[in-house]
Amino acid sequence: MAKVYERIADDLRQAIRAGQLEPGDRLPAETKLAEQYGKSVPTIQNALRLLQNEGLIEKQHGRGNFVRRPRTTVLRDNVRHQWEKGRAREPEAKRLETGATEHDTGLQMDDLVFYAAYRETKANKELAETFGVPEGTPLLERTYRTRYAAETAPLNLVTSYIVRALVEENPDLLDDTKEPWPGGTQNQLYTVGIEVDRVEERVTARPPTPEEADELELPPGTSVLVLRKTSFDINDRVVDVSDITLPGDRTEMLFTTHLERW
Repeated sequence: MAKVYERIADDLRQAIRAGQLEPGDRLPAETKLAEQYGKSVPTIQNALRLLQNEGLIEKQHGRGNFVRRPRTTVLRDNVRHQWEKGRAREPEAKRLETGATEHDTGLQMDDLVFYAAYRETKANKELAETFGVPEGTPLLERTYRTRYAAETAPLNLVTSYIVRALVEENPDLLDDTKEPWPGGTQNQLYTVGIEVDRVEERVTARPPTPEEADELELPPGTSVLVLRKTSFDINDRVVDVSDITLPGDRTEMLFTTHLERW
């Protein structure tokens, strides 16, 4: 038999799904709900916590509980890498028309707010082994955040690493004010004579850190997908390593494998 707080949660859940409570609506105060259902405030809080864990409502500090607005979903497929390579040698005007985020979300460039920051760092043991360079080799660390203008949370968290010596002949590639770069990383590498041959992606899932949960505005209990993207050039050299943290509640991964015919 369902507990009292579960029955209250079910009643509120049905109101949300029926549209009686719409995205962005504020729920009655906990004391009002306690009065409405004839139950204690702690019972109401248990019911609301259940809905929060399901991602149906969110608690805003000092304001109350609100029906959670659906977030922009991202469909990330592996065909995108060939799409990006095909664009790398296009004229700038063509590359300016759209980017990878628009490809993944269906949004337009004017819908997005973009942030990038570069800094120089040193290769730790793991990155040194991945790039095949000595530990301490200067790297260009690039941090990216892109969000839908109507939302406050970024679509994902991206940190990219490139060996500085590979790209320093083009000073623009060391300047984060040149972002967003038309054509993305593959075009950036193309400007210094580097052609990407293949991209390897490893995906794992884990609970978010408190900082990740806060920045991505994740409902309680939501996992993140962690993608390590490694790009190799035509000489089998690692030219870019990107760590991408994706919110599990609004990311779909699609992998398409084309098989050779008999």
